[in-house]
Amino acid sequence: MHPSLVLAKKSLLLFFGKRPAVLITFIVPIALIYLFGQVFGLNKKAGDSGPTGISLAVVNQSSDPGAQKIIDALRAEKTFSVITERKGPNGTNVPLTEEDARSAIRNNAYHFALVIPPDLISDTQFGLHLRLLSDPRNEIESQMVNGILQKTLFSSVPNLLMHSLNKRAEQEIGSQKFENFRHKLAGNIAQNFGGDPQGIYDRLSAGDFWHDHFGESTGAAKKSASAGEAANKGAGAAAANTPTEDEPVKNGAGDVLSKLIRFDQEQLVGKDVSNPMAARLVGGYAVMFLLFALNGAASSLFDERRSGILQRILSAPVRPADILWGRFLFGVLVGLIQLMVMFFAGKVIYGLDLAPHIVPLIVLSIAAAAACTAFGMLLAAVSKSQEAANGLSTLLVLAMSAIGGAWFPVSMMPAAIQKVAHFTIVYWAVEGFTNILWAGQTVRQILPNILVLVGIAVGVMFIATASFKRNKMFE
Repeated sequence: MHPSLVLAKKSLLLFFGKRPAVLITFIVPIALIYLFGQVFGLNKKAGDSGPTGISLAVVNQSSDPGAQKIIDALRAEKTFSVITERKGPNGTNVPLTEEDARSAIRNNAYHFALVIPPDLISDTQFGLHLRLLSDPRNEIESQMVNGILQKTLFSSVPNLLMHSLNKRAEQEIGSQKFENFRHKLAGNIAQNFGGDPQGIYDRLSAGDFWHDHFGESTGAAKKSASAGEAANKGAGAAAANTPTEDEPVKNGAGDVLSKLIRFDQEQLVGKDVSNPMAARLVGGYAVMFLLFALNGAASSLFDERRSGILQRILSAPVRPADILWGRFLFGVLVGLIQLMVMFFAGKVIYGLDLAPHIVPLIVLSIAAAAACTAFGMLLAAVSKSQEAANGLSTLLVLAMSAIGGAWFPVSMMPAAIQKVAHFTIVYWAVEGFTNILWAGQTVRQILPNILVLVGIAVGVMFIATASFKRNKMFE
C-alpha cells in the first residue's frame, strides 16, 4: 500500500478514535441545523411555518357582536395564544380589564394586549377602531405581531367593515332611506342572481352578505366567492405592511388600509430606551461568551494536572475542595469583569444607558458568573480529558445560547423548545439583563432571575465537587 494511503488511514483511525473531534465535526453542526430549522419551521408543511403561541391579551369593552368575531378570529390564528380572563379573588375566572392588561405587561407576564374599545364600530366614522398596548422589547417579535394581527383582522372579519359601512350610511342618509335602499338592492340581486329577497335583505342588514359573495345558490356566486377569498388573501398580505403611528404612509394603498382599521398603539415599557435591540443583543452574547470563557478556565485543570501543578499544590496543606472553590471564586471574579467590560462596550458602541442600572447589573452579573462557572466545573468533572470537556462545552453552550434567547427571541421557537429554554442558564440571565436594560427593573424585581441562577450555581457546584472525587482528578 502506498505510504500516503497508510498515513491517511492512520489519521482517520486517530480522528474517529477521538470523541471530542467527532462531536465538534458532526454532532454540533447537526444539532444547530436542527435548532435553527425548528425556529424557522423548516420541517413544517408549506404555509404552516412561523412562530406559535405568542401570548396576546384581549380586553373586550364593546357590546357589538363583532367584537366576539374578532376574538374568535384571533383564537383561530396559530401565532397567538389568546388570553381573555384572569383568576379572580375567589379562584374563578373573570374577564380581563384594561388595567389588568397594563399591569401584566409592566410585570412582563406578556408583551401585547389588544383592547377592543366601546367605539369599535362608530356611527360617525367608517372602519374599525382598536388599541394595542405593548412592551416591544423584541423588535422582531413586535413587528411580527403587528403584521399578523392586522392580517388576521383583514382576512377573517371583513364583514365588520361592511357593518361599519352600514352604520355610516345610515348616519349620512337616514335609517329609513337606507332601509329602502337595502330592500331594492335585495330585490335586484334576487331577480338577477337568484335567492330569497328577504334572506338577502337580512344578510345585507347584518353586514355579512358581501363577505359570503351571494351565498352558495348559484354558480356565479361560487365564482364570486372564490374571487372574494383571493381578495381577502391579498388584503391580508397588504395588511402585514400597514404603517404604524410612527411610520409615514408611503403609498395610497397603505393609506386606505390604515383608515379601514385604526390602531392606537401605546408602548408601556421601554419608552426611554434609545436602542431596543441592543438591550437584548449585548446581554445575550455577553452570557454566551461568558460560558465559553469560564468553561475554558475550568477545563484548564487538565493542563495543571498534566504539568504537575496540582500535585505540587496538594503537597502543601491544601485540600482538593480548596482548589475547586478557589477556581470557582476566580471564575466568578473573571466573569463579573468580563460582563462589565462587555456592557461598557455596548454603551460605547450602541449607547446603552448603564448608569441608572449599575447596581442590579452587578448583582445579576455575579449570579450569572457563578452559574456559568459551576457549569464549567461540572463539565470538567464529568469529562475524561480536556478535549472531551471542550467538545461537550461547545455543543452545550451553542445549544443553550440558541434556545435560551441569546440569538433571537424565545417566543419565535416552537412551544416545546420554549419550555426547554427555561432549564438553561442563558434564558434566566438574558431575561434578567433585558429586564434591567429595557424595562429598568430593580434588584427586587429581578430577584426571581437571581435566585434561579444562584440555585443553579449551588446545585451544579455540589454535583461537580462529588464528580471530581470519582474521576480521581486530584490523585
